[in-house]
Amino acid sequence: MTTPLQPSREPDSVADSLATSLLAAALLLPGVHAQAQTPPEHGSVSLRYLDYADRQPGFDRVRVHAPSIAVVAPIAGDWSVEGTLTADDVSGATPRYHTAVSGASRMSDYRKAGDASVTRYFRRGTLTAGAAYSTEHDYVSRALSLNGTVSSEDNNTTWAFGLAGSRDRIDPVNRIVERERKRTVSVLAGVTRVLTPNDIGQLTLTRTNGSGYYSDPYKLFDNRPRSRRQNTVLLRWNHFLDGTGGTSRLSYRYYSDSFDIRAHTLGAEYVQPIGSDWTVVPELRLYTQRAASFYYDPVYDSVLGEPLPPGFAANPGRFSSADQRLAGFGAVTVGLKVARRIGKLWTVDLKVEAYEQRGAWRVFGHGSPGLAPYRARTIQLGVTRQW
Repeated sequence: MTTPLQPSREPDSVADSLATSLLAAALLLPGVHAQAQTPPEHGSVSLRYLDYADRQPGFDRVRVHAPSIAVVAPIAGDWSVEGTLTADDVSGATPRYHTAVSGASRMSDYRKAGDASVTRYFRRGTLTAGAAYSTEHDYVSRALSLNGTVSSEDNNTTWAFGLAGSRDRIDPVNRIVERERKRTVSVLAGVTRVLTPNDIGQLTLTRTNGSGYYSDPYKLFDNRPRSRRQNTVLLRWNHFLDGTGGTSRLSYRYYSDSFDIRAHTLGAEYVQPIGSDWTVVPELRLYTQRAASFYYDPVYDSVLGEPLPPGFAANPGRFSSADQRLAGFGAVTVGLKVARRIGKLWTVDLKVEAYEQRGAWRVFGHGSPGLAPYRARTIQLGVTRQW
């Protein structure tokens, strides 16, 4: 069970199941102009390679190499199929508690993941069924989803609905637990509306109920509730600028869960075509999060000492976690993507992102003072071929 591999997404407030990922992929904000949902005119295959590394003062932590392949193909006129295969090669130091790392405990893991979906297109709507599978040496996850969209007669409004479920099996190598399970059920509802000839907005609501093993078996004294309810509200607004031919993409996301985490995310991108072949996309994302109710900062029991939290001897079975992803903090992500079309069939793109989080950067309250600064960077190279 490896560390989440997407540093640009805020660590633990993001819904963490394959089921939720399938739902999120089902409702993508289209371009700035109204467009009916129709089968893709062309098939495509994309090859991508992601290089990720994070670090804290004094040491490098986790390094990930992740090649992937994605295929989209129209079939039989009113149908399309999509699929993705990913392999993550993860290595680095194993986090213990708080932000410390066990120098003697190096971890190495290899994750394989795949998903596939099939979509049927109707005159004013779509229906998509999807499945996903992910496996590591100590963690297996399976998920199914069903999503649908319905558009108004003038195609200015589209409603979306989704249902997904996942089942995970957890068998950590340290045998803290064996054959543990975690199940989630997610529902999604959303609406996309053309506001003006240059503006389009979207509202999406997501609810996930989960039960099972949520603790981290590789962290000391990590004992979390066996159920979690997660809610997300997402607002998006795309605006096309006549003067430059570019498009701004703004978003706001509010997240809450039964762990008592509350999080806000502001996102901004600007898509600028240059000539007929180049596209440049700078991006900025600001994030702030309140700590989980059972998170404890590096203030230890006055008698027993590190790493035991205060009062541990009187109530050793209480909920507690020193996982920094459950702390209170703020974070900033900056990125730049450059894409170039080569001929009619080929596209090459390169994306670079830098992420940093600190306890002092939390907005709407105080962050967790025990967090060391945490930085990550991601480089992703992609090649796409149409046919």
